Amino acid sequence: MKKQSKKYNQAKSKLPQEKQSKLDAINLCKEISTAKFDESVDVAFSLGIDTKNAEQNIRTTVSLPNGTGRQVRVAVFAGGEALTEAEAAGADIVGGKELATKVASEQKLDADVVISTPEMMAEVGQLGKILGPQGLMPNPKTGTVTPNVAKAVEDFKKGKVEIKNDKFGNLHLSIGKVSFDAEKLLQNLEEVIAEVTRAKPSSSKGEYIKNVHLSSTMGPSIGIDLNL
Repeated sequence: MKKQSKKYNQAKSKLPQEKQSKLDAINLCKEISTAKFDESVDVAFSLGIDTKNAEQNIRTTVSLPNGTGRQVRVAVFAGGEALTEAEAAGADIVGGKELATKVASEQKLDADVVISTPEMMAEVGQLGKILGPQGLMPNPKTGTVTPNVAKAVEDFKKGKVEIKNDKFGNLHLSIGKVSFDAEKLLQNLEEVIAEVTRAKPSSSKGEYIKNVHLSSTMGPSIGIDLNL
């Protein structure tokens, strides 16, 4: 079992046992942050879904009103005018078949998001063993397979993020930085909760959102009561 640091234990000792309202949880998260860098504020959901049932797995996106506070590296597979438009929109890496060949050769792609035109998916699909484990494979459900790659680049640069559960039925993502105003973090959090709620599979029975916790990168988690 991993031994927690003294600072972590001190921060944890300041937390109340009962769940907090969304805003109180955010303020507590900011208050107990002690790292020397600007920590991310992360939200984690425990969902009542059967991950063995493909229809119940969650994969969607949400546009955070105030962004994530981090620089997002976007790679785009496209050709012709679409490639030029993607580059103009701020894509960090652009290319067509030659980029796919390079990625296959180097067995890596230094990006946070990968976008592709439908026409390029025949090439990108062959990179599944490289992009898949990194969670980078483009998918129409997340808007990363699209003919309008420039718009997709702009959206992800502004704060559009993917929501995807793991094999245990949990999902987590960053909603900003500790340096954000509490109100901006609250707006981002409420947008995420709304999207997760909208994404509830029709075949999911019983309690859907079981637990929600908030934490900073180095801090302890704080339980949230969605009714407060």
